[in-house]
Amino acid sequence: MTTIIVGAGASGLACAIRLKQNNPDCDVIILERLSQPGRKILATGNGRCNLSNENAEHCKEVLDFFRGLGLVTRTDSEGRVYPYSNQASTVLEILLDECEKLGVEIITDCKAERISDDLCITTDSGIYFADNVVIATGGKAQKQLGSDGSGYALLEMLGHSITPVVPSLVQLTSPSKYPRALKGHRAKCNMSILFDGVKKCEEYGEVLFTDYGLSGIVTMNLSEAVSRNFAKEDPKKCIAELDLVPDMSEEELEKYVEKFGSLNGILGAKLCEIIKTQAQGDKTKFAKYAKHWRLIINGTKGFDFAQVCCGGAKASEFDDFKSKLVEGLYACGEVLDSQFECGGYNLNFAWYSGICVADKISKKN
Repeated sequence: MTTIIVGAGASGLACAIRLKQNNPDCDVIILERLSQPGRKILATGNGRCNLSNENAEHCKEVLDFFRGLGLVTRTDSEGRVYPYSNQASTVLEILLDECEKLGVEIITDCKAERISDDLCITTDSGIYFADNVVIATGGKAQKQLGSDGSGYALLEMLGHSITPVVPSLVQLTSPSKYPRALKGHRAKCNMSILFDGVKKCEEYGEVLFTDYGLSGIVTMNLSEAVSRNFAKEDPKKCIAELDLVPDMSEEELEKYVEKFGSLNGILGAKLCEIIKTQAQGDKTKFAKYAKHWRLIINGTKGFDFAQVCCGGAKASEFDDFKSKLVEGLYACGEVLDSQFECGGYNLNFAWYSGICVADKISKKN
């Protein structure tokens, strides 16, 4: 039995290892278009590899898989799981070492161009035949790390539908000069996204001001709605509204300003000066702007900066990652229309889906 996995990212490597663990005699080949497998893994968690979250579904299965490879992990106060070394390279090294030990063949600089119904894969460096094919190419986020969207085309060749794909978990851009003036400043606040004045979504957490607009976990988690808006032919006017002091009411802030003359003791001088400018020096408006600070949003940083993308292969056409349309075809990871919030949830899904596909193939044969 030969299984070919297209893509040597998180889901592809996990799938290959589990397959060989389940059935050492099977042939497992990974086709990777880049010269180095697992490049996106190295970039996750700011180079630390936030490989799961203790609150994620199937976290236990994922951590059991890694413990079986000898990886020791640590968990932070928000449930995010990292390798004990705090280095993403540790995770990738363990995965590649296990592939070598088990006899997984990884062919790099090999791009899959076509797949036929009989699972014949045409690549730019030859033709391959398989009993099972697993599409683990990732989505379109961060093309330079391997995800170029080619997996969508391969699945479409085989009759699968692809839902609209947009950047997600991505920074937001603003033409306003204020984020640039606050570059590097972080604020714990409540952030809302408004389209034509109507609130679409909101979340509490840390916002990071940058020279192009807004970043931080809250921004990332709200970015899907912004991406979908600007993907439309006629997008609505988009505003990010920040409640910079969610722990105090507007009335309480007004009393504070009356007593101390400014909000310096709450917001700090730099941010307070901007609020003062917007309020045109009118102290009666300080509290209003602090609770309803609005910034125009004109887009996102796009696929090249997105952690993941939303959309992909339609879930209804798969039965637990097994194609309902083509016998022997499977898909796992980000190429599927299954995306989650920041904090290790997406990488957890990548590992788990790869493991699940391997178990399904093993039961079939």
